[in-house]
Amino acid sequence: MLTVEKLKNYGANVEEALQRCINNETLYLTLVNRFIDQNTFPGLKEAINNHDLEGAFHLAHSLKGVIGNLSLTPLYDVIYEMTELLRSRTEMDYQDLIDKYEKSYNELLALR
Repeated sequence: MLTVEKLKNYGANVEEALQRCINNETLYLTLVNRFIDQNTFPGLKEAINNHDLEGAFHLAHSLKGVIGNLSLTPLYDVIYEMTELLRSRTEMDYQDLIDKYEKSYNELLALR
């Protein structure tokens, strides 16, 4: 079961996120669980693999906003870097960043 303590140990800035959720732990955990369930990253990964940098940027930027609001720092650090590269439509091999994101996401998933 996902808990605030597990999220702290994961590296999330729980205090910051709880401020956004008016200190309602239940609301925060519900939002994190909803984020995990929706897992929109495969769409971003597909856009990158199809060299659709415009679409990938929009997906990454949206994902960055959600992750930032939830203060999921380990994921945020990776998606921030990816978003900035995609913002400038940088043609490169994104596999290392994809792997880092998936590793952090799987660590988050394991907290359930």
